Amino acid sequence: MMLGMGVARGQAPAAPAASGATAPAPKRQLQAVRISAAPKLDGVLDEAVWQSAPVATQFTELEPTPGRPEKYPTEVRVLYDDNAIYVGATMHDMAQDSILRELSNRDNIGNSDWFGVFVDTYNDHLNGYEFIVTSGGVQVDMRQSPANGEDGSWNAVWDSRTALHGTDWVAELRIPYSAIRFSKAPEQVWGLNFGRQRRASRQKFFWNEVKPQVSGFVNQWGELTGLKDLKPPLRLSLTPYVSTYLNHYPFNEQGKQNTTTSFNGGADVKWGINESFTLDATLVPDFGQVQSDNQVLNLSPFEVQYNENRAFFTEGTELFNKGNLFYSRRVGATPIGFGGVSGQLRTGARQFDGSRTGGEFVVQNPGVTRLLNATKVSGRTSKGLGIGVFNAISNDVYATVQDSTSGARRDVLTQPFSNYNIVVLDQSLKNNSYVSLINTNVTRAGQTYDANVTSALFRLANQKNTYAVNGGVVYSNRRGQVFGRNEEVADRDGYKYYVGFNKISGNFTWGADHGIESHSYNPNDLGLLFGNNNISQSLYANYRIYKPFWKVNRLNTYANLSYSLLERPALYQDLGFYAGGNTTFTKNFLSVGVDFSAIPTTRDYYDPRRAPLGRYYVRKPANTGLSGFISSDYRKKFAYDISGGVRLFAADGDRTGRYSMSLTLSPRYRVSNQLSFIYALSMERNQNQIGYAGGLDGSLPYDNGFLTSFGGADADVLLGRRHVTTFTNTASGTYTFTNRMSFNIRLRHYVSNVHYRDFTRLHPDGVETAEPAYQRNRDNTFNAFNIDAVYSWWFAPGSQVSIVWKNASASFFEANAATPLYFDNLSNTINTPHNNNVSVKVLYYLDYLALRPRRG
Repeated sequence: MMLGMGVARGQAPAAPAASGATAPAPKRQLQAVRISAAPKLDGVLDEAVWQSAPVATQFTELEPTPGRPEKYPTEVRVLYDDNAIYVGATMHDMAQDSILRELSNRDNIGNSDWFGVFVDTYNDHLNGYEFIVTSGGVQVDMRQSPANGEDGSWNAVWDSRTALHGTDWVAELRIPYSAIRFSKAPEQVWGLNFGRQRRASRQKFFWNEVKPQVSGFVNQWGELTGLKDLKPPLRLSLTPYVSTYLNHYPFNEQGKQNTTTSFNGGADVKWGINESFTLDATLVPDFGQVQSDNQVLNLSPFEVQYNENRAFFTEGTELFNKGNLFYSRRVGATPIGFGGVSGQLRTGARQFDGSRTGGEFVVQNPGVTRLLNATKVSGRTSKGLGIGVFNAISNDVYATVQDSTSGARRDVLTQPFSNYNIVVLDQSLKNNSYVSLINTNVTRAGQTYDANVTSALFRLANQKNTYAVNGGVVYSNRRGQVFGRNEEVADRDGYKYYVGFNKISGNFTWGADHGIESHSYNPNDLGLLFGNNNISQSLYANYRIYKPFWKVNRLNTYANLSYSLLERPALYQDLGFYAGGNTTFTKNFLSVGVDFSAIPTTRDYYDPRRAPLGRYYVRKPANTGLSGFISSDYRKKFAYDISGGVRLFAADGDRTGRYSMSLTLSPRYRVSNQLSFIYALSMERNQNQIGYAGGLDGSLPYDNGFLTSFGGADADVLLGRRHVTTFTNTASGTYTFTNRMSFNIRLRHYVSNVHYRDFTRLHPDGVETAEPAYQRNRDNTFNAFNIDAVYSWWFAPGSQVSIVWKNASASFFEANAATPLYFDNLSNTINTPHNNNVSVKVLYYLDYLALRPRRG
């Protein structure tokens, strides 16, 4: 986000360097001043206590030209009392109209100047807090950690004010101790840095110089001294909520329109167990207002990875994301027996002619698992030991089926009572290093299988922070029966390991890594793995010129060589070479990038969906790809992003003309500092693609999901040569009334059309034979349409009113109903009955420290 080393779209390239030296800048120190009476938070630093505090100034430029002193000074002072840290900053500028002040949603900087406070309360040089306020008063907060890097999903309750004073702007922040964690030591030294962005000149500055060629960010902060007799407060807060929903579904089981209402209530609780650890719990959570998923047609053998939009599962999860073993969408996901309900329907009575009368049909089959509660306990001791415990519980989920003759209904269990648990131990070490131990566990009621994954990870860097070795080993275990079947799970035990050695600092960095995921390794009950049974290794090299030269701000280049095999049996899969670069021009801040790849003939053992892997594979001919992007300067009212690519495949026997191409156009227009619009049109075309078209028994390729829909080793496989055309239109608009009130609307229409030209039968060892007599039409079209409109008002710190309207429709047409023309699909989508949902939710933040009676 803020300091990513890549070139962000519409942004200047982050973190250019002042010199080739890889040693971090000396640590500067600032003394905080204890006060007895808190200053008024008004954006005016006129109290005498501010003038008595030492000043942090003489910031150093980070981008676009690193190492230069700032021309327009920044002055920062720090105060503290028994309740909070207070930061007052004055940003001098050349003129008031040089201070850009776009209003935006919380956690979105937009086209605005900003000032940031960065604190590392345990001074471990690995983990930190970021509190940023824009010149328009918009708050942004983030956490820094080795697992998540800069994590913008973290939110805290704090207060700030900004004001313009002539050619200066002032930021005043109050960061309560309840928002951060620190030790009980009588005298403390915290890691500290201040940052500033002058958006008009696309410059970023830091008080303690940050060098981009030095690995890490938190380890390049200065120090805050003078902190004495800090007492971590009782961190106890309750955020109750009430919500109400009006849901309109186009049809129920009788084909009649159906409107329902509901009223919900629950709460989020935060309790500081001690100075280091916090318990976060959500009781009877309600996630109905989260943004709709971007549904797609999935022709691959792997499941679709959706973004996590539920705040409880994105905030404060840096410990639980260590090792990438936690895919939070598993918690409250689709019931594991959701797709098997039709197989449990009772058929009707058999007649003399062999037909049947009556039988059952599905009335209701919930697609999500409702959580009863979820709890997180996390923190880090003064010795650098991070401890995290996550636990969530979901209740039984049932589908309802009905007999078409008698009308009798019965329930079919689709998800048993389940407990999800994660335990993490993460020890910070010197030199930006760590070791970690992670365990994930899913326990289900009854005989349904349980799953357990245990991992040990490490990263060790040398004292100069120029080289590092990292790695890990993971063990997965499943015990019990497959849900709905009287059979034990197969491949109960599996493992994974990886190790890498890297040069991590300097203009030239490089590395090598090697890893194995065994054929029976499976972390997918609480994690996400697209495919196991892999042996992979790669070499990479990056070269960056950080200082501006010629007509560009900096240049990033990379090259990568990768090679992989199946683990069992040890068979070749693929080999690939990848290279590219990107830069931003100094005059117009136009960012451009290009990527190239060359891949020899490969073998896809996953697409045939046959287990065990190794006998069947789909040959993919040698191919080369070229892609790139152009991103204009977001400071201008009108800006744009363009990206695209093409991949050409060599002829494979009598098959020629295979290629893929993509193009995305995304213009944006800022009408004013309050109103803006973004539009994105994406098109993708795969011509003569060869892929799984189903089994010759009639099964279709659209119920995919790795390790769940694989057929037997000797089952027949049907491949199809197809044209796949996909369009995605997304339009969004934002009107920001104030820095605490906004309205957003987002519309998305997705359509993917698949047309099959011919079919082949796939035999072992990649041999294909034509199926000219195969007549079944498997063409299909998938449409998805969503509207998400959100009004949000933060009426007090941590307290919010939100009104959300969601409109959704999805349709899937097969065979003769498939529609190849885009505007026909759009018309069909608009005329298809839609689900509508209107909800109102009120959150109110209650802090024990603010509610307790004051003594004195």
